Amino acid sequence: MKRSFIREILESIDEETISFAGGLPNSNLFPIQDLRNATLKILDNPKVYQYTISNGINELREQIAKRYTKEGFPTTKDNILITTGSQQAMYILAKFFENKEITIEEPSYLGAMNIFRLNNLKMDGVKLEDDGINIEGFEKSFKNSKLAYLIPDFQNPSATTYSEEKREEISKIVEKYDGVLIEDSPYSELFFEKKMAYISAKLPKNSFHLGSFSKTLVPSYRIGWIRADEQKIKSLMIIKESIDLHSSGFVQYILAEYLKDEAKYEKHLQSIRDDYKVKADYFSEQLNLIIPEFKHQKPKGGMFLYGSFKDKIDTFALIEKCLKKKVVYVPGNQFYIDKIPNSEIRFNYTHSSFEQIEKGIKLIKSCL
Repeated sequence: MKRSFIREILESIDEETISFAGGLPNSNLFPIQDLRNATLKILDNPKVYQYTISNGINELREQIAKRYTKEGFPTTKDNILITTGSQQAMYILAKFFENKEITIEEPSYLGAMNIFRLNNLKMDGVKLEDDGINIEGFEKSFKNSKLAYLIPDFQNPSATTYSEEKREEISKIVEKYDGVLIEDSPYSELFFEKKMAYISAKLPKNSFHLGSFSKTLVPSYRIGWIRADEQKIKSLMIIKESIDLHSSGFVQYILAEYLKDEAKYEKHLQSIRDDYKVKADYFSEQLNLIIPEFKHQKPKGGMFLYGSFKDKIDTFALIEKCLKKKVVYVPGNQFYIDKIPNSEIRFNYTHSSFEQIEKGIKLIKSCL
């Protein structure tokens, strides 16, 4: 096992470095005052300091379930398992499916790939296209693995969003082979145009749907969840209990209090979407102006912009030069199973200012 490239990069940079590497939200958009008010309201209640149940406090699970149901995916609190971030959710699932085969997108989220390696899941990568995973390749792989890990909404790293047609085809393939879909959706609320229906909604008995408050509220709270069939949740709880007994009860109570005001949360989500859309458009414009040889699609949501150079440029080797100029990104080879150097790059655009975006892209240009 090797450490996450992104975590190592974040440790090797200083405040002067312009970082397009980590998937960091815009800190200026954290609803600090509202979260402070929610915290003050729970401080005098002794139960918030006590151990709590392993699957998460009832209030928070009920609020998450309510949001699913509103979107046409009938859910109760018994379908929800609160986890310490969606990273723990993936670890619990990897442990649950230990030593099995799993179909993944290629490129795919490196944090998930590291977890799968750690739990001896044999990964089979299927090419990701502009509108989602290659369906022919997916079926060929899935009929053997009967287990898949997909990020259909503003995929990490590619920012790809699955079309309605491909979502329908995937659900039919999962049903056909009576397999299981792990659908990771940390970015689904960060849409610029419209929110797509979850694939899992068509597969309530054959899916695990992962969500998180890290991208929509604050990352440091480390609260995520798994939505699944009630019996599957009970099985996952056994693994969860062996790891940490329960996720932070104190933070769960803060979130439950904050989420009571649905209108306020929706207003906050819209402010993030508006900000990220402007940033995504600007980042794309600056790339076209400064590095036109870097081909990419403008994001329709999420936190990342992905593309590649027309000519063969080893972006893993290029990062060493960029580090000396104090600008960083994630080279595309980190998102592939074999990690062979390629000409692809993932940029995070949400954490940087407009000035940093322009300056950082110019610095990368100077290193080419």
